[in-house]
Amino acid sequence: QVQLVESGGGLVQAGGSLRLSCEASGVTLVTYAVGWFRRAPGKEREFVAAINWPGTSTRYADPVKGRFTISRDNAKNTAYLQMNSLKPEDTAVYYCAADRYGPGSDSRERYESWGQGTQATVSA
Repeated sequence: QVQLVESGGGLVQAGGSLRLSCEASGVTLVTYAVGWFRRAPGKEREFVAAINWPGTSTRYADPVKGRFTISRDNAKNTAYLQMNSLKPEDTAVYYCAADRYGPGSDSRERYESWGQGTQATVSA
């Protein structure tokens, strides 16, 4: 099973940017789809973005389209979530997840491995 560790969260003002990283260990991430999810206070965990295992296709939740970009660096065994034009409603704990040979699904149930999460806070 792949181990995932997120980093890059922090406090930023509205309109600012953060880049989250998801580093994998134990396996080669190249054969896994990677998804990013988030959980805001008092809300359910929701889909944010995903990239399929060949890295040829991405998908985004409507609230982040045009502002967030998911990518992967197979040489570094790491996936990224670049978050621009951040809004206070983007405040959440962000989790990355891995799905072996996955299509880059927006369904939490597809993903078998999860990181511990990283907090991103956007102030108004």
